Amino acid sequence: MIIVKIGGGGTINIAGIIEDLAGLDEPYVIVHGANALRDKLAQDLGQPKQVLTSVKGYTSVYSDEKLLDVMMMAYAGLRNKRIVELCQQHGINAVGLSGLDGKIVQGKRNKGIRVYQGKKLKIVRDFSGKPRTVNAALLQLLLDNGYVPVLTVPIIDEFNAAINTENDDVVRVLQQALEADTVINLIEAAGFLADQNDSASLIKNIPASELDAREQQVAGRMKRKMLAFRKLFEHGASKVIISDGRSTHPVKDALAGKGTVIE
Repeated sequence: MIIVKIGGGGTINIAGIIEDLAGLDEPYVIVHGANALRDKLAQDLGQPKQVLTSVKGYTSVYSDEKLLDVMMMAYAGLRNKRIVELCQQHGINAVGLSGLDGKIVQGKRNKGIRVYQGKKLKIVRDFSGKPRTVNAALLQLLLDNGYVPVLTVPIIDEFNAAINTENDDVVRVLQQALEADTVINLIEAAGFLADQNDSASLIKNIPASELDAREQQVAGRMKRKMLAFRKLFEHGASKVIISDGRSTHPVKDALAGKGTVIE
C-alpha cells in the first residue's frame, strides 16, 4: 500500500502524477492539498489568509468560519473534483472525499495555539485541530471494490463540526490505519534541501533517526513536514520519499529514488 500526498502548490504537475498512477500495480490512496488555490480564492473574495507561528516555530493558517468556507471551495470542491476527473480520464475509478464524508478522518479541535504578538503570549482559538482516527472500514470497502480514495481536508471534530488540519497529519493517521509501507510526498522542490534557496543542495538519503535533528534546521512549512515525517516512522512507516511534484513523471521519479528517501 502506497499513500501519495500531492502538495497544494500552483506548479505541481497533477496531470503527470495521475498519468503515472494509472500505471501503478499496487493499491494506493491519494491525499491532496490546495493551498495555492485557497490563497487565490481568499484574495479574490477579500478574505486574505492569516498565518500564525506558534511559540515552537510551527506555522499554520488561522481557520475561522470564513476561511473554512474558502477551504471547502478550494480543497473539497474544485481541486478534489478536478483530480477525480483526471483519474476517470485515465481509467482510475476514483472517489473524492473530505474527512467529513462518512467521518473518514475524525480529529480533536485544538484548545488554542500559543503565539507571541509582539512580546505578549496569546492563546488563539480557531476551527483547527489534529486528526486522531480513520474510518478504515469505509476506506477498505472502497479499496476492496476497485475504487481509489482521493482525500482532503476539512476533517470532522468531536463535535461533528468541520475543522482544518494539516494534510501531512492526515497522511500519518492513514498510514497507521492502512499499514502503508511507503509514503510519497510530492512538493515544489527537488526534495529536502540543506539550503532552501539552493536546489543543488538536495540531500538524497536521510536515516529516520536523523529526522529530529533535521527538523531543528528548517523553518515554516518544512519544519512541520519534518515533524509529521518523524511521527510516521514512530508509527510504523518504512519509507518516505520527498520528491519533485513539478517534473514530467513525478511518481515514477519518486519510485526510482529521485528526491530524498527517508528510511
